[in-house]
Amino acid sequence: MIDKYASREFRRQIGRVLLQAWDPIGVRDFPDAADEYEPYVYGAFRLLLDGASDAAIAAYLLGVERERMGLDGTPEAHRLAAAGALRAIPVPRDESPPSA
Repeated sequence: MIDKYASREFRRQIGRVLLQAWDPIGVRDFPDAADEYEPYVYGAFRLLLDGASDAAIAAYLLGVERERMGLDGTPEAHRLAAAGALRAIPVPRDESPPSA
């Protein structure tokens, strides 16, 4: 199990990347919008923990854009760049003791 503090920091970094690198609605420059993409952090969190590829993460982002935001979708190159930025975040290690 991942330490709760490491998990919290990992999710915070994901949220920051979603805002700075993905930002499909263009709110990164508005301080009040810092948590705009919070509802999508957990989906990215799970994908990153599972070792998903850039393509799988980009597909998740496209699904969010189309199904949750009602947008046409950002260009694939943009989503792949955001996926790469997400995958650059160090994934916290499992703190579980080895099984006997």
